[in-house]
Amino acid sequence: MATSRAERDQKEYVNEQAVANKFADMRSELNQIYSKITELEMEASEHSLVINAIQPLDPSRRCYRMIGGVLVERTIKEVLPAVQRNKEGIEEVIARLNEALEKKKKEISDFEAKYKIRIRKEQGEEKDDSARKEGTAQGVLVGPAGGSG
Repeated sequence: MATSRAERDQKEYVNEQAVANKFADMRSELNQIYSKITELEMEASEHSLVINAIQPLDPSRRCYRMIGGVLVERTIKEVLPAVQRNKEGIEEVIARLNEALEKKKKEISDFEAKYKIRIRKEQGEEKDDSARKEGTAQGVLVGPAGGSG
């Protein structure tokens, strides 16, 4: 019998390593969303620069546009609406990615609460928080993103 993705995502993890691996995967997905949003925001900014540069010019003036790796000659009157549409499309994708980002943040927060996950701090920072954390309930301790130990 096949299980649905939702059922697999909701399953109980039996050991700390499985919980830590799932948490790391979730954080990786979150970072990928952040990266894509940043990339698209830079692209939208470039589109804005182009729009601002060519808008005041004569609509019949010749300009060049890269389409699929090929440089084509057009007029500003033809290019400006296309660049504006592309920018609007990019902004829509950014909005959808921001929604996905918020959903993923909530999912990670719920997962942290469910498994009582605490992020292990660097050696120097641990000493400051050691007294405060001594009386807390046990949970999964996850190391920093790039290190072990």
